[in-house]
Parts: sequence; C-alpha cells; structure tokens
Amino acid sequence: MSQDSSKNLVVLGGSYGGVSTAHYLLKHVVPQLPNRASYQVILISTSSQAICRPACPRALLSDDMFPQEKLFDGVPQQFEQYPKDSFRFIQGTATKLDHDDRYVTASLKDGITEEIAYHALVIATGTSTASPLLGLNGDSESLRATWKTFREALPNAKHIVIAGGGPTGVETAGELGEYLNGRAGWFSSKLENPKVTITLVTAGSKILPVLRPAIAKKAENFLAQVGVMVITGSRVATVLPTSVGTESVLTTNTTVTLKDGKILEADLYIPATGAIANTGFIYKSLLTASSSVETNISTLRIDNTSTRVYADLFIIEGKEECAVGADRVFKEDTRET
Repeated sequence: MSQDSSKNLVVLGGSYGGVSTAHYLLKHVVPQLPNRASYQVILISTSSQAICRPACPRALLSDDMFPQEKLFDGVPQQFEQYPKDSFRFIQGTATKLDHDDRYVTASLKDGITEEIAYHALVIATGTSTASPLLGLNGDSESLRATWKTFREALPNAKHIVIAGGGPTGVETAGELGEYLNGRAGWFSSKLENPKVTITLVTAGSKILPVLRPAIAKKAENFLAQVGVMVITGSRVATVLPTSVGTESVLTTNTTVTLKDGKILEADLYIPATGAIANTGFIYKSLLTASSSVETNISTLRIDNTSTRVYADLFIIEGKEECAVGADRVFKEDTRET
C-alpha cells in the first residue's frame, strides 16, 4: 500500500471532471501548500484515453465522421509538463473505498490489485450508459470493438428501435436517420419511404423533456425529415432477448414490447434510457437512493465521511480557517443550450 506520508491526492475517474480536477490541483492547489514536494496527485482511470462523449452518436457510425486524434485523447500525455514525482497515472478500476482508513483498492489492467492510501480524495467516476455504444464504459479498445460490431450489422438493418427521448436518444436517432436515409427535400416536412425504419420511443409526453415544448417540437420535425418516427407516452416494457443492446448481445433481431402492448420488431435495438452512476465500490451509507454519491450541493463535498473527501487542504495543514476564506459555492447553470 502507498503510504499516507507521501500525501497522495487521489482522483478517481479520467474523464472531464477527473482530468480537469487533477490539472487544477497540480497548477493551483499544490503549489500553495506547505511542503508541496510531499504531495503527489494520482489519477486512476479505467481507460488511458479520454473521449469526447457527446460525439458518440455520430462517431459510432464511422471513423470517417471525426478525426480520431480529436475524438480520443491520451490521458497520461496531458500531464507530461508537470514534475515527474508530482503526478502518477494508474490505469485501473476502483473496486473499494475505505473512507475510514482512507485508501482505495483498484483492479489494474494487468489483473493486479493495488491499494492506494490517500490524503485527500476526489470521486469523479461518472456514469455508464446502458448501451456500450454511447460512452466509455470500459477502455477505449472495448468501445472501438463495440462500434466495429455495430457497423458490421448496420448495412443489413431495415428496422431500428431506440429507447429514450433524451438528448442521447434523439441525437442517435437523428445521426442514424441522416446517415442511412438522407434528408427530405426542401419543401417536405417528412421523409417518405425511408430506406430504414427508425423508431424512437419515449415514456414522456414529448422528446427532450427538460427543454421547452417548442424546442422538442422543432427536434421532432428534424427527425421526421430523416425518416425517424417518434412514439411518445409509451415506455419499453420488455425486450427479447433480454440483454439485447448491451455488450453481451449488442446486435441481434429483437422483439420490443411497449407498455401499451404494441410490439416492434427490430434488427437493431439501442437503449438510450439514461446512465448509471459508477459507484459500486462505495459504501451504501455514502450514496443516495439512486446510487449517486451523497454530496453537499453547494460544496460538492461528502459531509458524512471521516476526513478529506473533497475537504480543504489548507486547513488540514494548519492554516486558520479565517485565513483560508469561505468555500467556493457551486451553482448549477440551468440555461438551455
């Protein structure tokens, strides 16, 4: 086990939150701390590459959709400008968090297990998507493999069903529609006789439920122009085979039964019904009912742990609280974009 005397600042997760936090610690926090040479930022990530996740609905169609060097980015390479002993990258998956004794257990890519003691901890493990096509659920190699499998099946697909009316489902349907069917003419509001039948199913009364109805209607019109049919107010009840659309059974003929009894036959089925928090390694006492980490909504700290899970490092080093200043308060940006 790495010793706490080295004062490891451990960041779990190598996507937007984890990478940007690691940079901030190295640039702005550690240089201001007493005995800063005793600190090391350790970033633990399942993948050695980060991806522009919002690009997945388009990128899954073909490598030609994006320059690959812009789509994928090596995480360790982003930290080469810092002193060697100040940063360490570990490719592995967190399997246990002991917040009392302050250490994290990680399963490394080569099968070895390592325990890393932490002086302070940042949890930025993000979420996993139901469909492996739509996010970096594992490493970049596994994501590319699922895209390859999907692309091989795509030319033979005549019926595609997508579950989920949020941004991911809507964008995936739109990208598939334009790629496979093209667009309707300038004066047509709907693409007649599309080559591939694409159906988007949502339980809500409209797609894009968190946005204004006018935006949802505009998006639905765009989808109609690329041959996508939208079914609202009807949730997917069952799919057969039951694991279809996941990594175990990614592409196969599928029977989709909706809650109202309607049956849809599909050559490809894509579940885009939200994401699951990657928190299986954390004690349930630190989680909400939805398995997200229970944080202070203003400071994003975990208040009900022992010490230093999103805590102030200046105070722990002996500075008076009045000299450190008030917490920076997080305020969510709720504007529509």
